[in-house]
Amino acid sequence: METKGVAAIVTGGGSGLGAASAAKLASKGARVAIFDMNEETGRAHAAKIGGSFFRVDVTDVASVQEAIAAAEKVHGVARVLVNCAGIAFGTKTVGKEFAPHPIEQFRKVIEVNLIGTFNVITHFAARAAQADPLGEERGVIVNTASAAAFDGQVGQAAYSASKGGIVGLTLPVARDLAQHAIRVVTIAPGIFLTPMMAGLPQNVQDSLGKQVPFPSRLGKPEEYALMVHSIVSNPMLNGETIRLDGAIRMPPR
Repeated sequence: METKGVAAIVTGGGSGLGAASAAKLASKGARVAIFDMNEETGRAHAAKIGGSFFRVDVTDVASVQEAIAAAEKVHGVARVLVNCAGIAFGTKTVGKEFAPHPIEQFRKVIEVNLIGTFNVITHFAARAAQADPLGEERGVIVNTASAAAFDGQVGQAAYSASKGGIVGLTLPVARDLAQHAIRVVTIAPGIFLTPMMAGLPQNVQDSLGKQVPFPSRLGKPEEYALMVHSIVSNPMLNGETIRLDGAIRMPPR
């Protein structure tokens, strides 16, 4: 799909991988709507790239529906969706003093990362499916999983389950939406320099980067964004999960 003049939505677009994706799409002429919970960073980034900001809780049906409708009034029917909104907690299945993993924490990660992703997908697709085709397709959806979907580490039960769920829904959703000419592709990034990672000491960042076979460094958000644009641009990419990880396979710890 040609991005110039096309309306796009990026969830979690106020920072990290989402912010880089939003900037990349905007640089290619897309009219970008940032959906994020953080108003300060979301509005600032939207202003920087010439886009629009909408405060959205991806787990809430009404919030998503209202934001999609509001973004459409500003930019037109969205044809590109990039799902980057997500959270992460590190908790073992059985913790110190034999404490069980807090089930509410597990449920929250699933709710935001997996159910939130699907919530935005289904409402975006329901609208895009009614739009006229742009060439041979009506829309493109790019989801964010993680290498943890395949190589979950100690303490990542909830996070890995949520990202594994995104991998699992990619093909069936692509098949569901094929009749509407909407593609679905998932990216599973490895270790990237996100705001959470940037908060770690430099020696820890360097140590993590050295675990990557090549290039032996942390991934750059701009490299994730480059993959997003490549997926949007290539009509034969569909129903697949692409690892973007420098060939790393995460160790247990």
